[in-house]
Amino acid sequence: TDPSLFVRMPLADEENTSLLVWTTTPWTLPGNVAVAAHPDIEYVKVRVGKDETEEYLILAQLLLEKVLGDQDYEIVKTYKGKHLRGKKYRPLFTFLPVEKDAHYVVLADFVTTEDGTGLVHIAPAFGADDMQMAVEYDLPILMTVNDEGHFINEIGSWAGMWVKDADPLIVKELDQRGLMFRVGTYEHTYPFCWRCDTPLLYYARPTWYIRTSEKKDRLVALNDEINWYPDYIKHGRFGNWLENNIDWALGRERYWGTPLPVWECESCHHQICVGSVEELAEYAGRDLSDLDLHRPYVDRVHLDCPECHGRMTRVLELIDVWFDSGSMPVAQWHYPFENQEIFKEQFPGDFICEAVDQTRGWFYTLHAISTLVFDSNCFKNVLCLGLILDKDGQKMSKTRGNVVQPWDVIKQHGADALRWYLYTASPPGQERRFSEDLVGEVVRNFTLTLWNTYSFFVTYANLDHWTPDSSVKPEYSDLDKWLLSSLHALTRDVTEAFEHYDVLGATRPIEKFLDQLSNWYLRRSRRRFWKTESDSDKAAAYATLYEALRTLAFLLAPTMPFMADHMYQNLVRNVEPDAPASVHLAKWPVYDADLIDEKLNREMNTVMKLASLGHAARNSQNLKVRQPLAEAAFVVGNADEQNVPLDYADLLMDELNVKKISLLGSASEAVSFSLNPLPKQLGQRFKADFPKVRKAILDLPADQSARQLLDGENLLVFIDGETYVVTLDEVEVRAQSKEGYAVGSEGAYLAALVTELSPELVNEGLVREFVRRVQSLRKDADLDIADRIRLYYTASSLLMEAISAFEDYIKEETLAKEMTPGVTPENLPFIQDEFDGEMVRISVEKI
Repeated sequence: TDPSLFVRMPLADEENTSLLVWTTTPWTLPGNVAVAAHPDIEYVKVRVGKDETEEYLILAQLLLEKVLGDQDYEIVKTYKGKHLRGKKYRPLFTFLPVEKDAHYVVLADFVTTEDGTGLVHIAPAFGADDMQMAVEYDLPILMTVNDEGHFINEIGSWAGMWVKDADPLIVKELDQRGLMFRVGTYEHTYPFCWRCDTPLLYYARPTWYIRTSEKKDRLVALNDEINWYPDYIKHGRFGNWLENNIDWALGRERYWGTPLPVWECESCHHQICVGSVEELAEYAGRDLSDLDLHRPYVDRVHLDCPECHGRMTRVLELIDVWFDSGSMPVAQWHYPFENQEIFKEQFPGDFICEAVDQTRGWFYTLHAISTLVFDSNCFKNVLCLGLILDKDGQKMSKTRGNVVQPWDVIKQHGADALRWYLYTASPPGQERRFSEDLVGEVVRNFTLTLWNTYSFFVTYANLDHWTPDSSVKPEYSDLDKWLLSSLHALTRDVTEAFEHYDVLGATRPIEKFLDQLSNWYLRRSRRRFWKTESDSDKAAAYATLYEALRTLAFLLAPTMPFMADHMYQNLVRNVEPDAPASVHLAKWPVYDADLIDEKLNREMNTVMKLASLGHAARNSQNLKVRQPLAEAAFVVGNADEQNVPLDYADLLMDELNVKKISLLGSASEAVSFSLNPLPKQLGQRFKADFPKVRKAILDLPADQSARQLLDGENLLVFIDGETYVVTLDEVEVRAQSKEGYAVGSEGAYLAALVTELSPELVNEGLVREFVRRVQSLRKDADLDIADRIRLYYTASSLLMEAISAFEDYIKEETLAKEMTPGVTPENLPFIQDEFDGEMVRISVEKI
């Protein structure tokens, strides 16, 4: 929080008239030499006060209310800022002599009307923009503060004071002299020392510069040849920085760093810039091969001036450390002193990656040095990263205590999970929130899904002693063909994304594919792996799942290197001993366009959508998935999909646990629609006519209008002879299941499940619940998935009848060789439970 001062700067040629200037740094006012106005902003001269307090103030018109508040005023004159140029005002302080023309209005584009008065006080010694004004207008620079941040002796009673301590005294004096219009406080962002937490001072110092502004056009032109990701950085943050290029302040007043290699004669001030140790040794007339090129050692080397033979000493300045960073491409090869051929092969670099703040740091210094020295780009492609924020979207800071230590996250969740979160959370160029919990979600939602899918395959492949055999062509099912089609499409898409440095586009499709692999393909294929006989169908399932996991190991290698290599070692190296030692040494997979069946992919996506709606329908009426239903009927989104439900009936019946798949002639067979006009959306648009619009919508035929909206069409309503278009965003479509149906819908798609249960369906539902408890008992008893068992059970009468009717099904599902009703031996593991009003006790015994 700093003082907020609105200061009067009286005009020299207009009685009782002042420029009203705002500042938050009172200590800079003794160094004031000008006031800046924006050439295109509207300014006003206003009369305020009455009688003896009457005065005239000049400020930006847009800020009148904000500055004057409830105070009465009268605008007496209006003009653009450019018409204020050159207006002279009386200086606030006269501590130092002014040797150049000063204390007048200058024009500057950096002036805004966001805060203050639209008039900015200029003190060139204490601000970069201010210094630019001094250069442009040849203003004097009044250095009122010494190197320690204290006022110099000439500054009257404040001499020797730390400048921030003098702020209240300066405010008091201005107030006593009648120059303070208003004073308050202002909270804003300001740099503080990271060591002692005190305010930093902007302070002009003489130093060495590189005149980059002379090469601005080449800097801009060469930037056009660079591929930026995201591309808006190219002509945005980076391009704007280049367009507004200022000379590079190269010199630094520090002790440690790269010394500026300039020697100056103590007598005639002739200067030499030395380009190598060899050249320095030649000037010095002695061997310097063992010289440490840092201070203080290099400062002990003195040269003989070629002009007057006086003694030459190295200047005190060091080089900006960003110059070191920007020299990386040549420094890494010790170019031009050696490795010239390698450098020519490697330069410019293919790829560079850093955070967005490096647009004014490393990216810029690399680009600037390369342009100045080689008239060339330094890099061809650049991936620009957004900043990492804490879980609440705040910048991480040790003082705030919100820094998340990467090693803590890696220890808890692994490096791969950390990587995957950063790749998939948001586009690389955007800021992203980060916390250990967010990485934990990656583990739960992605890593464990991948591991469980991989473990499923390994477990059953080992059990069946299955290994890949390229000499046998599998007899793929439609489900297999779909997965392989999706796999090759994924390989294509991931490859293209990586080639365009689109990390998000290379990772999120893998997440989608894994979800479909685990929650659709594997769920729909489990019985193929479970069955005891090894037929061609089972072999095709193994071959398909193997190919999917094998390819995923390659596609995940750049982003989940540890997991990918573990899978590769087991899936590839274990069966191909001559394969490369690591997935990171293997060739990238190549997709086969002939295996990509876009029609099949679209149809299977429709099937998955319908299955999802079917599950939603079950949930809407709390119908358990284990309870078989008689029928599922569907409405699809377009004519091309009309036959999909019937063509894939087996998949849908198995997934939704129904006995029949059918098509509905229209959604109205299973659901009643109603329309709800949305007041907020329609009210904003129609205002006072909203009641008429609402009535017109409610008067439309609900079922027809609802289907029209869900099919992507708009509604037409007629009011007072006018026709209005109403969209789905302005009307809520409500659906109510008709008696005997459970319905799930999304847009034009609908799934309707028949809810009436026959005695046979009830019995089958009971048996499935029974099987689930047997499987749970097998797991609790630590039985292997291939172990055969004897099954003992007692149950209430209805459940006993159901078990008897489905005995073969139960044996197949539970690997029970024998089933004994009416007894559960006490010495065996058992489970006792009640479900759907039925009691049961179960025991199992390994055979």
